[in-house]
Amino acid sequence: MTSLLALAVVFVFAGCNNSNNESEAGEAEGTGLLDRLKTLPQAKTDSLYIEDYLQQQPTFNKHAELMYLFYGDRDYELAWFRDNELVPEAEKFLSVIDQASKEGLQPKNYKIVAFDSLFKAYEGMGRRDSARLELQKKIDLALTGSYFNYASDFYRGRVNPQEVGSVSWDVKKNKIKLHKALQTILKERDSTYPYYEFDALHAGYANLRNALAKYRAIEEKGGWPKVELGKRKSLAKGDTAAAVVTLRKRLNPEQAINGSDPKMRLFDENLEKQVKKFQMLHGLAEDGLVGGNTLKQLNVPITDRIDQIMINMERWRWIPKRMVPKSLDQKYIWVNIPEYKLYIYEDPENDPEAERKYQEVMNMRVIVGKTMNSTPIFSDKLEYVVMAPYWNVPNSIVEREIKPAILRNSNYLASQNMEVVTKEKNPKQIDPSSIDWGNVTEKNFPYMVRQRPGSKNSLGDVKFLFPNEYNVYLHDTPADALFSQNQRDFSHGCVRLEKPIELAKYMVADMPEWNENRIRETINGGEETWVTLPKRVQVYIVYFTSWADEQGNVHFRDDIYGHDKKLEQEYFG
Repeated sequence: MTSLLALAVVFVFAGCNNSNNESEAGEAEGTGLLDRLKTLPQAKTDSLYIEDYLQQQPTFNKHAELMYLFYGDRDYELAWFRDNELVPEAEKFLSVIDQASKEGLQPKNYKIVAFDSLFKAYEGMGRRDSARLELQKKIDLALTGSYFNYASDFYRGRVNPQEVGSVSWDVKKNKIKLHKALQTILKERDSTYPYYEFDALHAGYANLRNALAKYRAIEEKGGWPKVELGKRKSLAKGDTAAAVVTLRKRLNPEQAINGSDPKMRLFDENLEKQVKKFQMLHGLAEDGLVGGNTLKQLNVPITDRIDQIMINMERWRWIPKRMVPKSLDQKYIWVNIPEYKLYIYEDPENDPEAERKYQEVMNMRVIVGKTMNSTPIFSDKLEYVVMAPYWNVPNSIVEREIKPAILRNSNYLASQNMEVVTKEKNPKQIDPSSIDWGNVTEKNFPYMVRQRPGSKNSLGDVKFLFPNEYNVYLHDTPADALFSQNQRDFSHGCVRLEKPIELAKYMVADMPEWNENRIRETINGGEETWVTLPKRVQVYIVYFTSWADEQGNVHFRDDIYGHDKKLEQEYFG
């Protein structure tokens, strides 16, 4: 018996060492698992027992691989019992399931097993009852399977965007290892992530979770009223009307408004401030007028807003727990398409271990793709800053826009400072008149149309490249006036920047040879110049139509590409 136990310990130790080699960045493997197993009761399971159990409980089958990994790592010792008693973590986990609704999840989806009945039966058995050990194993596997069902939805998401074709999302996957997370919950290993507390991995998720609780509380009290203007086209400061009382109730759903008070009928300065704040939170023109789009947003039912919050919580589950790999500069660019905004976050100490400590250091307005040329949702790594860039026109635009313009005006290319060249490392010019433009298509055009650097260049003075399959990048634009618009979906898919020179200065800040004067001189020189960054920078181009800030303000935006509707069908379906 002693030799068998020693052999088991050797295998467990080897397993721990192997797990340590595979542990995720930012997580520390401890020797706690080995130490804990020395004190475990002799009750064990095995791979055949797990296989048989999964056949009895097919709901856990989708996580069969995790079940084998988890129990294999512990030499098939049981996890949820110590000295034949359930560990406190079991009760804690089951209480988390009971409160799954606060995460936008349904508790019933995770209550596959009637644990109360199992626990009662277990407690009623004598310690020498042979059936007690059998029930102990079933309870252990049931808790583990239930954990993987819940944790998969909570940490990775109910919907897998890589498997559901209707959901657009090509951001790198959240590769959390749930069998390691469960070891952390059972206090058998250490982690820099809050697995033990069953807490969110991102502040953005936690802020939305708070917003969900707030909006549900409002819903329970009756929600908010619909604002109807009657024959009026709008309401503005100074107006007196019954609709003003309704407006006050709509903007202050958690307060009691005395509708019989004549003062409540007057649209005063304080109410105007509230309207402007509402407009700011919904991406509208902050003019203080109630009508048009403002009235439309005011009258979105609270149930719709709750659903919107929940599906954006789901998107946060798809974001990698480590926002920036250790090998990269500890900063990242975040473009939120429906918000028409770019942010830069960085760790001021540039410490790869400082997860969840990123601070906003810059933001700017952006222009994104039209609906027919929607900006894709993906992540990549920025490598180059290109000053005085050529614009290499995609063949799709050559067919749709350049070709018809040339057929109408043979001098079109010259008027736009464009040229046709070969697709080579050192391109050669091609005479446009030698091309049969009438038969040009996206697929058969063998050359490249490009726009020379200069004031007419559609990319402006600088572009930022993170080579990707979509041929999408960040760039300047000569059409600065468009940034004054609230809805800014005007591009062919790339992201146009409000402050490109500021971004260029920031990107090359660690390169002393590239100061602002040299940047501007290079741009004015008109010769395309590539600067390779010393470290690549993580870029996220994402799609969030709802988020909550640190002050608890909840923001909403229009579903400009229809992605919310498709996700709702999968999430609630």
